[in-house]
Amino acid sequence: MSPTSYDPTSHLLLTPQDSEAPARVTRLRELGIGDAPIPEFDDFARRLAQTTGAPYAMVNFIDEHRQYFAGLYAPGSDRAVELGPAQTSSPQVGRVMARDHGYCPHVVVRRKALVLEDVCDYPRFAGNPVVDEIGIRSYLGAPLIDRTGTALGTVCVVAQEPRPWGRQGLETIKSMAAELVDEIHRREQGA
Repeated sequence: MSPTSYDPTSHLLLTPQDSEAPARVTRLRELGIGDAPIPEFDDFARRLAQTTGAPYAMVNFIDEHRQYFAGLYAPGSDRAVELGPAQTSSPQVGRVMARDHGYCPHVVVRRKALVLEDVCDYPRFAGNPVVDEIGIRSYLGAPLIDRTGTALGTVCVVAQEPRPWGRQGLETIKSMAAELVDEIHRREQGA
């Protein structure tokens, strides 16, 4: 079992410690991904959302301090989501998220897919800031493990209501993660 941070005031496990982050950052730099939007990854996220029926989908790369959505699909977006100050007071999906928000850091450290049909059913995950700040209630994600064995990040989908992802959802997210890893390898060979 991997070590995790512990907050004695809440008695809940927080973001897991990630000893592989420095090696991951090096690998992401070698690949030239993880710090800028990539149109092909936005297209992939759109297809992932359509395939799973989820309103939000991401291709997420994680460093020591943050998560970066190099591929992002949100409701009503037919193209890459633009970064910038929010024009309204409602939550807006951006490309950067703190490392201690969300569930992808758990997927990367565990190196296994994670299915949370209703995050509120899991005390370890229910207190995550994305529940209150963004209203996330359901998560499905799989790690992107490349040919070097590095867990680069994740592909994931989220929803603001519980979702019965089931075994089909798990198989879909794992299959699509493998597909994206193949695409990353093709990009690397073409570079």
